[in-house]
Amino acid sequence: MNKQRPKYLNLFQIRLPVTGVVSIMHRLSGVLLVLAIPFLLYVLQLSLSHPSGFAHARYLLNQPVTMALALIVALSLVHHFLAGMRFLLFDLDIGVSRQVSRTSAWLVLVIGLLLAAFILNQVLL
Repeated sequence: MNKQRPKYLNLFQIRLPVTGVVSIMHRLSGVLLVLAIPFLLYVLQLSLSHPSGFAHARYLLNQPVTMALALIVALSLVHHFLAGMRFLLFDLDIGVSRQVSRTSAWLVLVIGLLLAAFILNQVLL
């Protein structure tokens, strides 16, 4: 059997099921959270150093770019937590059937967006 293998894969044409999307997003959110640690530690250290440092940290966090990054970090944190709980349940053989797995993947996406919006609403107000 001489199968013709593809020369390259166009990742934008591959249609993953929602479970695959949640799995990839779980990995990406973990990477984003790890990459955010140095900046978050810097802002924490700056805010705890002295009162003018706290004012500077507050100024940094009120910038539009930083607010957008805060949104991304909040989404990543919530998604990573919910997807991690989903994968832990899989390890216990809970929800491993195809339909339950799809439903839980959609729940992770929807609840993650709602929780991130709620958290940011509480933080920004």
